[in-house]
Amino acid sequence: MNYTIANDRLTVQISSRGGELQSIIRDGREYLWQADPAFWDEKAPNLFPYIARMTEGKYTLDGVTYHMPIHGFIHVTELAMEEQSGERIVFRLDANEETRACYPYEFTYRVIYELDGDMLNITYQVENHDGKTMYFGIGGHPGFLVPMEDGLNFEDYYLEFGGQKEYDTPVKIGISPTCFVDGKDTPYPLTDGNKIPLKHSLFDDDAIVLTHMPKTVSIKSDKGERRVTVSYPDMDYVGFWHATRSEAPYVCIEPWSSLPSRQDIVEDLSTQPGLKSVQSGGVYRNSWSVEIL
Repeated sequence: MNYTIANDRLTVQISSRGGELQSIIRDGREYLWQADPAFWDEKAPNLFPYIARMTEGKYTLDGVTYHMPIHGFIHVTELAMEEQSGERIVFRLDANEETRACYPYEFTYRVIYELDGDMLNITYQVENHDGKTMYFGIGGHPGFLVPMEDGLNFEDYYLEFGGQKEYDTPVKIGISPTCFVDGKDTPYPLTDGNKIPLKHSLFDDDAIVLTHMPKTVSIKSDKGERRVTVSYPDMDYVGFWHATRSEAPYVCIEPWSSLPSRQDIVEDLSTQPGLKSVQSGGVYRNSWSVEIL
């Protein structure tokens, strides 16, 4: 079921399936990718309790092997709508028999959407009701339509990093042809110090995943006025992607807390580098935002 929140600037629709964004409209114009199956049949999946792929689709924990779908299970799971007001909505999932089969924890997961002027704030909240430490990855995968204005082309746009410049040069995570971490990280210099010009061939080898990067990025064009800005202050990685070897008219900006499995390693969830954890009885929160101008 789809739900709507709105203010005087933005109208946002979210599905109870995965708590996934379905639409972001300003001034009558859609900004969110609309799931054309010719390129990619999703719009903005939420990712939990894992980011991207696991080697052989499985992991171990406490000596037991479990199987996990790509990007975890939240994006294909029906969530309960827990709370709604005009500008805020909360979706919830509690651990159940189906989740325990692939992820053996007692937890409550929430995704919270709140409007604030031109901005949509998204918060993930994970409560650990188990008697042991809980390990996970969490993040977003929204796609944004490019071009955003009539008469412009995909190549008229660029990604521009902003906010506090914490690092001179971002680092590109080494990803193998089969989309696993291969350890071959490299510097990723930005054009003019803060830009990535968009061209379809940029994604011929799949996603670009960066770390040690500024925590705000915008899709912009010098030939237009509209832009989308995504901020992810507490995420360690950001990915950029569209369907490989295509002229797909969108770009995903993916704020991630962690990375896929390492190449050829069936990870132990308690020892995989970079995963988030929350102690028994604890609560984890992470927020990011989308600004539409």
